[in-house]
Amino acid sequence: MHTLEPYFNWRNLYVASEDKRSPFYGKEYSELKYTDQIYNHLIHPQWDNIGSTTLFAKILFTDYDDGYCIMEFIGEWNDCLYNDVMILKRQIIDPLIYEGVDKFILITENVLNFHSSDDCYYEEWIEEVEDGWVCMLNAREHIIDEMSKVGIDQFFLMGGNLEDISWRTNRPIQLFQKIEKKIDMRLANPCI
Repeated sequence: MHTLEPYFNWRNLYVASEDKRSPFYGKEYSELKYTDQIYNHLIHPQWDNIGSTTLFAKILFTDYDDGYCIMEFIGEWNDCLYNDVMILKRQIIDPLIYEGVDKFILITENVLNFHSSDDCYYEEWIEEVEDGWVCMLNAREHIIDEMSKVGIDQFFLMGGNLEDISWRTNRPIQLFQKIEKKIDMRLANPCI
């Protein structure tokens, strides 16, 4: 896991630690010193510690004019033991919502497990982005299944035609527009 870096090809467009409106503004990174770990596995120092012991993130891009944020995750999303959604909501999502972000693209291909608890923070999140949405891309099938079993999928747009997007081959605005188009089609026709 220590060699798995967050996606870096958009760094010429956006760096969260240089964005005064970002929750990670001013953070300094090391390429050599590994300080964070998930269980007993060190992770690359470019991942951001959100306050969870098992879930780390990276804000890859934020556009305040269009109101969207693209984040990548690594680890285990564990609401049962660590209330990761509460930590994510309070530490990252709330400051972004305050800045006008109401559309969230969560890239979760490196989330290996999900353990549920209650859904109150998911419900709060979706209520606070009334005209927006939260989209989960590239979640592993067992993660989607687990979230669906406990009803979390009612808060996230995930699966189906959203899994057909090869996000790394797009620029952020292209990715956002493709996802927004698919979401608009899905909301207009819930059978898609």
